[in-house]
Amino acid sequence: MSTSPVQELVVSGFGVTSAIGQGAAAFTSALMEGAARFRVMERPGRQHPSNGQTTAHLGAEIPSLAVPEGVTPQMWRSATFSGQATLVTVHEAWNAARLQAVPGHRIGLVVGGTNVQQRDLVLMHDAYRERVPFLRAAYGSTFMDTDLVGLCTQQFAIHGMSFTVGGASASGLLAVIQAAEAVLSRRVDVCIAVGALMDVSYWECQGLRAMGAMGTDRFAREPERACRPFDRESDGFIFGEACGAVVVESAEHARRRGVTPRGVLSGWAMQLDASRGPLSSIEGETQVIGAALRHADLAPERVDYVNPHGSGSRQGDAIELGALKACGLTHARVNTTKSITGHGLSSAGAVGLIATLVQLEQGRLHPSLNLVDPIDSSFRWVGAIAEAQSLQNALVLAYGFGGINTAVAVRRSATES
Repeated sequence: MSTSPVQELVVSGFGVTSAIGQGAAAFTSALMEGAARFRVMERPGRQHPSNGQTTAHLGAEIPSLAVPEGVTPQMWRSATFSGQATLVTVHEAWNAARLQAVPGHRIGLVVGGTNVQQRDLVLMHDAYRERVPFLRAAYGSTFMDTDLVGLCTQQFAIHGMSFTVGGASASGLLAVIQAAEAVLSRRVDVCIAVGALMDVSYWECQGLRAMGAMGTDRFAREPERACRPFDRESDGFIFGEACGAVVVESAEHARRRGVTPRGVLSGWAMQLDASRGPLSSIEGETQVIGAALRHADLAPERVDYVNPHGSGSRQGDAIELGALKACGLTHARVNTTKSITGHGLSSAGAVGLIATLVQLEQGRLHPSLNLVDPIDSSFRWVGAIAEAQSLQNALVLAYGFGGINTAVAVRRSATES
């Protein structure tokens, strides 16, 4: 990892779609109120009858999606749910960053997430199993992750560069890192990073539950209590539908366009555990935190707030706190975004970054739900009510299966100080 970037990079706009609200305003309001929406999931393809019973996979699902202006009915109908959520979210980020006047060949797009349309594929398989010759032509593109690339580049006339990156639950933050590198290398002037909505089916839910990662039926009758990162009663992560998009460009480019930055990307890092499995590594997490702080030229004691990965995995949560402690960050304020939104998997890092940016802007920390008995009380946890807090520097963390660790340091824009 090189030293601090020559160009100062900023987030000039973002969009977010989640179960707690569509759009940044609704999302922020629900986040600060701790207005979670956990329940037994009802979207077709999420539950599967087994031995006469139905599994009770819990989660937070988006109530509905409003079709963005300019998206044709044909494009909307042909898109999967992941694709629709991506169009909605990028549309908000595009308008927030006022990209209409930027030449399309100078705009890039990085989509974070792979295998994100699984539920749609399962439904398609079930519907056409006995009539394969009549399979919809759209399947030929929707089974590939590049379908999201095609949807967005066509809709927004993006001609610069685009690709997908897969980092499991680190995908969203990995996309932000790749977008930052694309702008620094001057391949494009502006790059949109998307943490795609991972539309899991009952197959993924059952597989994640079988490995002990996803929550069990323990809180099936009290779903509002199920998602409890860093709490001793934690029972695994609880899924939450979400998609996040952030627009990255240089501070100078944003200034020339007359756009006010929403925050500064001061440093970032990616570190591997050289491990295939889902188990976390305190060495890898410690290394990625240290590398991101060095890249940002930021001493640990100057970090005011940490937005942790905090999935609700008993082992993963404990290892993450061990890494934060090893890096000298016990003084920083910490809360649990996933306790409100659920775990978006591929979108988690992007959503965590957006949650961090709005907290930096507002000088207010959102609550932590179900954090009744923290596994480590030495940290400065935010409790069940939002708190006012002066914030300047923050660290966002996201970790993925396969030993993929990512960290991004952000700070308030000077225009907000």
